[in-house]
Amino acid sequence: MSRARKHSASAERDSRAKVGRRSVLGLVGLGGLLTAGGVAAGVAGRDLILPASDESGTGALDLGGGRRLENLTPPTYAPTGRRPRYRRATWSEQFQQGHEWSAGGEGTASSDSDTEVFTRGDRSLRVTTRGDGVQSFVRRTGMDSMDLKGKMLRLVFRVEDVAHLKRMEFYLGSRELANYFSWTFHYHAAEGTNYVQSGDWVTVHLQWADVTGASGENKLSSRGEPSVRSGFTDMSFAVYDDGKGPVTYHLQAVEVVADTTDVFPKGVVSITFDDSHKSVHDFARPVMDRYGMPGTLYNIADAIGTEPFMSIGQMRSLQDSSGWEMAGHAYSLKAHDASYPKLAAEEVDDDFRKLREWLVAHGFTSEHFAYPHGAFGKTRDGVPVDLLAARHFTTARSIISETSESFAPAMPYRLKALTGINDGEETSGETLADVIGAGGALDRCARSGDWLILCLHRIVEGVPTENTELSTKGLARLMREIDKRGIEVLTVQEAMAYYA
Repeated sequence: MSRARKHSASAERDSRAKVGRRSVLGLVGLGGLLTAGGVAAGVAGRDLILPASDESGTGALDLGGGRRLENLTPPTYAPTGRRPRYRRATWSEQFQQGHEWSAGGEGTASSDSDTEVFTRGDRSLRVTTRGDGVQSFVRRTGMDSMDLKGKMLRLVFRVEDVAHLKRMEFYLGSRELANYFSWTFHYHAAEGTNYVQSGDWVTVHLQWADVTGASGENKLSSRGEPSVRSGFTDMSFAVYDDGKGPVTYHLQAVEVVADTTDVFPKGVVSITFDDSHKSVHDFARPVMDRYGMPGTLYNIADAIGTEPFMSIGQMRSLQDSSGWEMAGHAYSLKAHDASYPKLAAEEVDDDFRKLREWLVAHGFTSEHFAYPHGAFGKTRDGVPVDLLAARHFTTARSIISETSESFAPAMPYRLKALTGINDGEETSGETLADVIGAGGALDRCARSGDWLILCLHRIVEGVPTENTELSTKGLARLMREIDKRGIEVLTVQEAMAYYA
């Protein structure tokens, strides 16, 4: 199924583009962080999602709203803090007193300035929908014309209760939105983990690679390329409830920031594999070695050395001889299979801690993690899993792909990835043909720039029978298509270390 996907000076950009993969590990980012709560470290706010830095190595965890979790075992290895610098906005609306945006739409019941719930300044804009499934929006038109070449949009918002949330969209255009591009950046699922969680300050980056619609004089080519990237005067943030009840949302910021092409003019791809399957060593490695493309392997520690998983020797060979990253997926196979939201917070935190200890003890120093089944919701006793991940790892990857990932990532503990890529005949998921075809994920990455994280599992020699399988021929085809487009391939560790 095809899914529409999704400013620095040019001299600086050219200089950065010349930095190769082999030298990338020397670049370490120590600047500010856009946290999972959606604010930069050091920016005044409340209800931050990430724990304060002075608690990251202790047994206490600040849950926000005056709640704390005590008596956790301190992490043996806390994250080093090598995170991407905060991208400063070149244009910003933070919805403080005197802003010129208005709430409207037939689906809006009420709106007001809220001086109690905010994460910047001293207020946010609060809007409540009517509960009838009709569009509610916050909009401004007739602004000075904007040039958004080499830019992306940053949205910071919060939904109080997602129970009746259906979808969220953003419109960018001109002439009172007679001409526009649109992004459907969140479609709320009744089951599974959602990027937007109740009561969280959420940050979303909207890149040109992720445009989902166009109208009027604005067009999208067959390869997903927008016809114009300048001349914009109008913006609209839109929310739809499910028609069964109202939704209250807070809008804190709409901003313009430099996009991924500031570092990678043709975007960048990270090829990741979950679960430590031996087939990755036996079948994926030879194919990827031919192109000098490394992968990131997210490992289940206590599965290593058992069938059908890798041995420690195979992991070390991938790391030391082929430049792969050995990252974490779970310590216990039992915890992995259960999924963290079905465990208690202490159990999840212990699994994180033991996993980091195991990785370091065996010479694998990656600080990056992928959630089992992509699940980062709350634990059985109500603690957000991504908060616990932040005590032990620098990033954590999901399998959400409503939009592609970016440099810098909007929420490092909710990294987005495209999963289910397969070339089977009767399998669900994302077909390889759609990913590499005209207007697919690779085209959009190369032409508009994004950080495309691919999540694979098993590699098979025959025809795949599940959406977690990709054939060796299919993998070779994928590598050729990436290489043909000239897209840089980096491990997650290399990508996150790219900021100086």
